[in-house]
Amino acid sequence: MRYDVINNELFTANRKNLSKELKKNSLVFVSSNAPMPDSADAFYKWRQNPDLFYLTGIDQEETFLLLFPDAPKEELREILFVRQTNELLETWEGRKLTKAQASQYSGIKQVRWSSEAFSTLFSIMHLAEHVYLNSNEHDRASWKVETYEVKVAQRIREAFPLHRYERLAPIMASLRTKKSNLEIALLNRAIEITRKGFLRTLHFVKPGVWEYQVEAELTHEYISNRATRHAYEPIVATGENACFLHYIANNTQCKSGELLLMDCAAEYANYCSDLTRTIPVNGKFTKRQKDVYNAVLSIHKQAVQMMKPGIQLVEFNAAVGDLMEGELIKLKLLKLADVKKQDKKNPLYRKYFPHGTAHFLGLNTHDVGNRYGKIPAGAVLTCEPGIYIREEKIGIRLENNILVTKEKPIDLMANIPIEAEEIETIMNE
Repeated sequence: MRYDVINNELFTANRKNLSKELKKNSLVFVSSNAPMPDSADAFYKWRQNPDLFYLTGIDQEETFLLLFPDAPKEELREILFVRQTNELLETWEGRKLTKAQASQYSGIKQVRWSSEAFSTLFSIMHLAEHVYLNSNEHDRASWKVETYEVKVAQRIREAFPLHRYERLAPIMASLRTKKSNLEIALLNRAIEITRKGFLRTLHFVKPGVWEYQVEAELTHEYISNRATRHAYEPIVATGENACFLHYIANNTQCKSGELLLMDCAAEYANYCSDLTRTIPVNGKFTKRQKDVYNAVLSIHKQAVQMMKPGIQLVEFNAAVGDLMEGELIKLKLLKLADVKKQDKKNPLYRKYFPHGTAHFLGLNTHDVGNRYGKIPAGAVLTCEPGIYIREEKIGIRLENNILVTKEKPIDLMANIPIEAEEIETIMNE
């Protein structure tokens, strides 16, 4: 692994917190993600199941976790299963975790080989009354491909149809929403790598460079600083491309007088940062560009201050929409008279600001969490207002990562340049 060994107190605490939320005499079984076939004998790049990583810290395929807090024998209460290596496997893929290493990383004493996972589970199922199984229940989830954890759940339910089965996902979403100090430290590592990447682009971007060259500069800086990978497919969008929210082609040449929107961030130890900045390709905003930029920045600053415990994301997004209406009227993109007559279910500002302002952040870029529930202290959210004017080829989004606390919101990206004048100064050094 590229990242430093994580203090296993994080994963031990996570398992204890999960155990507190279970019904009496419950068993939990969680699997790693399976490698996804590409074509021929190739596979897509593998990434661990975030829930399994959250509970174990194990970053290896063919891993299983069995938790049974009320088991009659202590050695059955926490069992970790990891892949057994052999000479052929090592020849092709390199070394895998030993049992001792797996125990060290996870804090779990009982470690067995993955080949024993289902036989062990099936041998003690009769002792459990409730069985918690996992699935991807994110409200943006796509079900076009059957996941491995769904297959695991089906196998267990078919073998033991009379047990009482419970959903693990809602509990994990609640636990993962509130970040511990150790998690914040990992997020900050990802954010610091992201900061370095952004500063690198400020010195690199100029008229004539291509979007993919900017992406290459970011990739170099991220990997050089031990990032696991990009936290998501990088968006490097110049001119009109910036008005396409999930543009990832990154194949256009940057021209003088245009803006460049970069929604790019690093992942460290499976924890994701999420940054968006918009800069002038030639190092100088036009008056119109700066007016729109400062409107977005004003909304951003006000929105951050709204991020307090107890607010709901749906409430927050509506409040930001009200701010957006005011700024769009100032920019002469909307008329006050039209706003007063608008359909409130389809507000006019959506033409220029068609997305939400915040989402949860953590082991996923769009992390698990209840957008209809009250946001707790300890949650990390993005704040990303934007204005997109396709007819003017202006697309501006500004995004930072915010830690919600009882006292006041903490901007984890406060040291990354965001003021228009600061960006111009750095680009022209």
